[in-house]
Amino acid sequence: MSGAEQVQRKSIDGKGKTIREILSGRKFYIDYYQREYKWQTKQLEELISDLSDIFLRNFDAAHDREAVAGYDRYFLGSIIISQKDGRDYIIDGQQRLTTLTLLLLFLMKRQKAAEQPGNIAEMIYSSKYGKHSFNLDVPERLGAMQKLFDGDEIDEDELPESSRNIAARYNEIDELFPKEINDAALPYFVDWLTENVHLVEITAYSDDVAYTIFETMNDRGLSLSPTDMLKGYLLANISDETARTQASAEWKAIIAKLRAVDPDGQEPDADFFKAWLRSSYADSIRERKKNARPEAWDRIGTEFHRWVRDEAEKLGLVLNGQSKSAAYREFILSRMAFYAKWYLVIRQAELSPVQGLENIYHNASHRFTHQPTLLLAPLVTSDSDDTIRLKLRLVAKYADIFLTRRLCNYRDSDYAILQYNVFTVVRDTRALGAPALAAKLSQLLTDQLKEDRGSLDGFDTFGLNQWSHRPIKRILARMIDFVEVGSGGQPRYHEMMTLRGKKAFEIEHIWANGLEPAKQTLGLQANEDFQEWRNSLGALLLLPKSFNASYKDDTYEEKVEHYFGQNVLAKALHTKAYENHPGFRRFTQEKQLPFRAHAAFKKSDLEERQRLYRRIADQIWDPAWIDRILAGEKVIA
Repeated sequence: MSGAEQVQRKSIDGKGKTIREILSGRKFYIDYYQREYKWQTKQLEELISDLSDIFLRNFDAAHDREAVAGYDRYFLGSIIISQKDGRDYIIDGQQRLTTLTLLLLFLMKRQKAAEQPGNIAEMIYSSKYGKHSFNLDVPERLGAMQKLFDGDEIDEDELPESSRNIAARYNEIDELFPKEINDAALPYFVDWLTENVHLVEITAYSDDVAYTIFETMNDRGLSLSPTDMLKGYLLANISDETARTQASAEWKAIIAKLRAVDPDGQEPDADFFKAWLRSSYADSIRERKKNARPEAWDRIGTEFHRWVRDEAEKLGLVLNGQSKSAAYREFILSRMAFYAKWYLVIRQAELSPVQGLENIYHNASHRFTHQPTLLLAPLVTSDSDDTIRLKLRLVAKYADIFLTRRLCNYRDSDYAILQYNVFTVVRDTRALGAPALAAKLSQLLTDQLKEDRGSLDGFDTFGLNQWSHRPIKRILARMIDFVEVGSGGQPRYHEMMTLRGKKAFEIEHIWANGLEPAKQTLGLQANEDFQEWRNSLGALLLLPKSFNASYKDDTYEEKVEHYFGQNVLAKALHTKAYENHPGFRRFTQEKQLPFRAHAAFKKSDLEERQRLYRRIADQIWDPAWIDRILAGEKVIA
């Protein structure tokens, strides 16, 4: 190797670049040992929220597009590239670059649907001799990326973890992307994202140098996280050495538990501080209008360590400008320890069902990432464990009713809108006792009903379409769980929502697709849309994937014989379901659920089945549950 080559290998280049400059016309590669894409819903939500908030603060529909050049910039951090053998390998930053690629793919499709010309494609893929290849060149992802690019349906259960996460995050972008950035604003947002969002690209010319940079950035001052900086600030203000040592030991123990409960999560300790500080102290939130300033809620979400320092007097840490050493100690040993304990209970209940707190798990399956903040708000350190669990049940059921009823009414549920709703509920329920909390939650649900956001009327026309697949799967699983548990059986929701591969549960159409020519025999008129009826909720079941693979093209009369061996919603179509099943008969009579067997399944049967589903939904998501929980009734919904 020549001297010049040796110098080149040790060189380091660093430069700030826009997203367009980094991604356009380049190929990036990732070594096999770091190819997993691990971002979850929360990280995607926060990125989209940050980007859209900054853009919307600047955007004005009266602006010419050239005005975007003067909009605020956004810094997305640094990426580290190792350049070897003429290729750029990503050493650090592939999670962000992958997510940006998915966002750009979504925006490209949005522009195409809006018939807007754009030049996003060159940041996603390149063409050579008529063949497309993605700029992030990772062979294991090719199948999933190609399907997303082509708009094909993807079965996430059949994908490896990294590709499954890619498909899941892409599908969530449509849910999370703010409605305020409509077709008219879209070109402005694309311009801003690609030209005003910057990263620092650090390039080395050997892996050794690249990894040295990576380790240096993570082992020295630059690696201090907001959690580390908050710890330093709090401990530095405890003057007594013994008390400081005790507080430091408690801090370490709490952080270790937070990281252990969610070892694959991104910054689980930071998530705790955001949830706790927002739930206990945030009294303002930025208005969604141009030039609005970040308020307490927003600052806690982006710089909670600075917010604590700036609001030390509000938190009781400073009195008349003087630090109170004992207050800093109490902040860690009492307040932080208390809220961390219950945050861990909430996180564990989100990850797998906990008896009595099942609604927490249900809400987590909605990808409702604000839930811990909402649940912590009414808790106070003087509450008994029984009182706290009662409060958790009340708030979790409120969220369950609110989320599902909003969903069935086709109401927007993007991150920004839900964030404001959560803020108002947190503010209004903070530190309330259980009776006052129940009254406030009931009032909120009543107000939502008046505003036509909380009824279940939309349930009657709710059906399967491109975006509702996962919500309908959740709804069917909840209905099955409600009836089976009420009939004396075991909970099934977790099983139906988590099994993958051949054991996975998927939506089953009672009417086979090939039955369309038989419209008349189904009781449909020639001008009625067969697919619309076939996709209505009353014509759907939730069954193991293997069942659908075996019987999906059979007639109803053929399939109903096999339905009897499945869960209660399918089984109840068969006459045998009503023989020797006293628990089922007792429960359905008590709840006045009009189950009956169906020898055939025509339009009238479908409509009857739809009414049955609505009746079950009315009971699961009944606002009266709030008072029933307060009265001590066991929650089976």
